[in-house]
Formats: sequence, C-alpha cells, structure tokens
Amino acid sequence: MVLAYTVVGGFLAVSLTDFCQGVIMMLALVIMPIIVLYAGDGGGFDQAAGTLREVDSSYLSLTEGLTAIGWLSAVTWGLGYFGQPHIIVRFMAVRSVKEVAAARNIGMTWMAISLVGAIGVGILGRAYAERNGVNVEDSETIFIVLADLLFHPLVTGFLYAALLAAIMSTVSSQLLVSSSSLSEDFYRLVLSRKPSETEIVNIGRLAVVAVGVVAAFIARNPDSNVLSLVSNAWAGFGAAFGPLIILALTWSRMTGAGAIAGLVTGAVTVIVWITLGWNGSFLGGPGIYEIIPGFILAFAAIVAVSLATEASGEFRAAKT
Repeated sequence: MVLAYTVVGGFLAVSLTDFCQGVIMMLALVIMPIIVLYAGDGGGFDQAAGTLREVDSSYLSLTEGLTAIGWLSAVTWGLGYFGQPHIIVRFMAVRSVKEVAAARNIGMTWMAISLVGAIGVGILGRAYAERNGVNVEDSETIFIVLADLLFHPLVTGFLYAALLAAIMSTVSSQLLVSSSSLSEDFYRLVLSRKPSETEIVNIGRLAVVAVGVVAAFIARNPDSNVLSLVSNAWAGFGAAFGPLIILALTWSRMTGAGAIAGLVTGAVTVIVWITLGWNGSFLGGPGIYEIIPGFILAFAAIVAVSLATEASGEFRAAKT
C-alpha cells in the first residue's frame, strides 16, 4: 500500500496521508494512557505509582543510576533530527518563510503531545501489567498487549492502525527522499543526463519500487530488534548530515570540500563505532551513543577542511 500511493501520488500523496496518520497516532497516544490509568480496579496515578514502587523503588526516578555518559547519550538523540532527510524535507517544502513559524508551532505541539502520550503508555502500561499479572515478554509490544486486553475489537483495530500509521508515514517519506536522490542527484547529475520532467518522474517511480524491494529483503528477519536498528540509522543520518545542515545555514565560510569531508567523516565514524562495539562498552565503562563522536568529528572535519580550501566560484554563487 505504501509503495502504491507513493509511486502514484508522490509528495502530495505522502503529505496528505502523513497528516491523517499523524492525527490517528496522536489520538491513540492520548486515549491509551487515559484508559489504562483507570482500567480494571482504577486507582489513578497514586495506585499506579504505588504499584511501580513496590516492583522497583527506583523505577519512577529520573536520576537513579544515571551516569553523565548515560545522560549525554540519551539527550544527544536530539542531534539526530538535524540530519534526517525525511524530516528536513518537510521544512524544505514550506511555501514561504512566513509559514515557517506556524509550521514550527504545529510540529512541536504535535510532538510534545505524542511524546507525553508515548511515555504514559510505557509507564502506566508497566503498572497495569504488574497489577494484573499480565506477562509481557517483549516490552516493545506493550501498546499491542494493552489494545488487545482493554478495548472493543473496533477500537483495537483503530489503535493497531495507529501503529501502522507510524510505520507508513516514515516509510513513505524515506521512499520519497531515496527516489528523489536517485533520480535528481544520480540520474540527472552523475550520469550527466538532461532528461525531461516526465522521464525524471518515471525514474523516481522506478526508484521507489526498487528501494521498497530492497527494504523488504532486508526486513525478512522477524526476530530483528527494531529499536536498535532505528538507533543505529538515526545516528548515521544525524552524524552524516546534521553538522552539514547546521553549518550550511549558519556559516558562510563552509566549502564544498568541507561539506563532503563532514558527510564522510560522520558516516564512517558511526559505522566504526558500532562495529567496534563502543556504543555498548567504551574503555571498560558504559557505552557512548555513536552519534556523539560522529557529530563532533563531522563538525570538526567541515570546519578544518573549509578553512583549508577555497570555495569554488560556482559553490559561492549558489550559497549567495
């Protein structure tokens, strides 16, 4: 289905379906914690907190067992946003500068509500499971377990649709960005072709299908851990493109060579860091999230190479 509407409708179809999917996701993440909070014997926040403290006295603490490296690895997830093509492309599509403020406010409000709801599902879901003796083998499936236990099948179907919406909105955006890169950056530029707009559209559609097939092949393993894959990919994109995007918008001295150096340095650093296992354990201590060294080294590479090279006339004119 994702391939179908992305191939046929392109950016417009992806944008419209993303809006509908976003509304479904937000409603589900608001409804679920409220129902869970008062499900069964009720009790609200106090009973849920009491149940969690009985199971693990430090569960609701924000600082218990938290190290400086652990805190840093957690908050630096935010750096990844600067380098996610499927997120940045939304801002690139804003029709005028005047609409940026409204888009920002809407986006951040949606994000805040959804994040609070997601945290609520996790915390209150744990309390419900402990209080009612529900065995949750995989913590990542708590939303599915609660939807199946607490709701009428029609409502459960809506909640399951919210999960699919979260998947579909990301997949369609990434498919679109991938196809654009292949058709515009590779087919048009690298192959030095001068295709018509119709040809570019057709190449883009073929690219969507090709990327979808490759993704389906990679996703064959039903036992793969989704969160770890997302974490690695998030760090890779964030470290490769994040410093580049930030400096392209804020530092006029950046050169083309510096941009390429930063992109390559960030990506390679993340890959090496993961391969060596330093995101799990570093120098005998806790692991460091790979986006941290990748972001820092990419930033340094861009600055160092840019200062050591002269911007070409074409690049300088493009920036102007």
